[in-house]
Amino acid sequence: MAAMDATKVAGCFKDRTILVTGSTGFLAKLVVEKILRVQPDVKKLYLLVRAPDNAAARQRVLHEILGKELFNVLRAKHGADFHSFIQEKISSLAGDVAHQNLGLENTRAQQLFEEIDIIVHGAATTNFYERYDVALASNTFGTAHICQFARQCSHLKLLLHISTAYVVRLQKGQLLEKPLELGQPLKKGRHLDIEAELKLANEFRAKFMKDHSGADSSQKLEKVAMKELGFKRAKYFGWPNTYAFTKAMGEMLLGAMRGDLPVVIVRPSMVISTFEDPFPGWIEGIRTMDALIVASYEQRLPCFITGSVLDSIPGDMVVNAMMVAMATHYNDVGAQVVYHVTSALQNPLSCNLLGESIYAYCLINPRVRDDKRTIIQHKRPILFSRYAYFYTYVVLAYKTRLQVLYAVNYLLLRGRLTEYHSKLNRSLNYLMSTAKFYAPYIFFKGCFDDTNLRTLWGTTGARHGDGYIFNFDSSCVDWRLYLFNTHIPAVLKVAADMKKQGRA
Repeated sequence: MAAMDATKVAGCFKDRTILVTGSTGFLAKLVVEKILRVQPDVKKLYLLVRAPDNAAARQRVLHEILGKELFNVLRAKHGADFHSFIQEKISSLAGDVAHQNLGLENTRAQQLFEEIDIIVHGAATTNFYERYDVALASNTFGTAHICQFARQCSHLKLLLHISTAYVVRLQKGQLLEKPLELGQPLKKGRHLDIEAELKLANEFRAKFMKDHSGADSSQKLEKVAMKELGFKRAKYFGWPNTYAFTKAMGEMLLGAMRGDLPVVIVRPSMVISTFEDPFPGWIEGIRTMDALIVASYEQRLPCFITGSVLDSIPGDMVVNAMMVAMATHYNDVGAQVVYHVTSALQNPLSCNLLGESIYAYCLINPRVRDDKRTIIQHKRPILFSRYAYFYTYVVLAYKTRLQVLYAVNYLLLRGRLTEYHSKLNRSLNYLMSTAKFYAPYIFFKGCFDDTNLRTLWGTTGARHGDGYIFNFDSSCVDWRLYLFNTHIPAVLKVAADMKKQGRA
């Protein structure tokens, strides 16, 4: 690989036309902001968003992307010229990767086929328990559609696909930076046929709607049933959830369809708030381990499970790795390279450190009651290193107690404790569902190989502390300081804002 200093990386994007899908998403926003900030001479950024028409697409881009705090540094840099700069560099597209030619009109698609140099494909539904049909349309066949689109672009020099490290399934040992292939061995006796999965999802939905036609809650029941189907299919083939499974199938289709198209696949682990760029602690929504932080702060996890490592990576480091990878493999005909943008091999974040950091933060920054005067004493949760121990404790502490409470309530107290019983039951359900959700990650015994990523980092010639603007060296992160001073307060701020807006 050629040496990649900051000037060379930024120079790769000069006079380029770039299509970004999923641009309203967390990572794609960071990509857009970073390109505009480090390379103001980029020719054009086309941002594909789901919208009924171009006017609505422009409004989404203005409100959901450019209107965010993330762009404050860029806004300050350009001052009064910010809006004219944006108008010149950004063009919104109303479309959807779930459709052929991304749902664009023929004339518009033909125009783009002649213009685009780079595609950054970030469009995906990231809900771990999404409806199976929706996840297949976006994560699996959406990737196939972007590949078909890319192959029609006469000047395209690179397709970068944002995936997830967990497409490789949660296996023991070192998990290599290798492309996924159609028909590669899975669990013994289980052959994955992607077209058959789509047919299964469609037939299941049609049968369910027929069986429940006329029911008042048919739509709600259908949604639950389709979510359960996706989760069952994922577990059957060895993936932890619908998101990872459908993303894996998307990668398989990409590998089978790409031809000699230069492809870079970036697989981050758990993406968390920015480490330093454009400023520390930018995050959007409650992501991956962030739900644990919020639940711990609100003391909804009196007991929980703990393991060895939670592989996490700040969002700006993912984007920096993407940009160096794009500069490195630009016009690298026939290449298909995978990068695990992860931290566990170089600088593991232990579950214990995360738990201690949350506890320490809550002690120093305790919650207060609605009267704004009474401090709520934070209690240290009971942690279990094995799921069986956790489950046994929950049975004794909650389920047995609920059974006794139920009997006393209806036999002796004539229902006076019904509300308390319901509240305790909700707490139990939340505790168990959260533990079930995180168990595959907390007890994960594998480790993501990052040989390609470390080689890429070596091309930059950068060292920790030298101010390299495309830093993706996870070993420079002091997890204790970052969690306490940056990530935890950022997550709690987002959670509080969501609560005020009624989105929590």
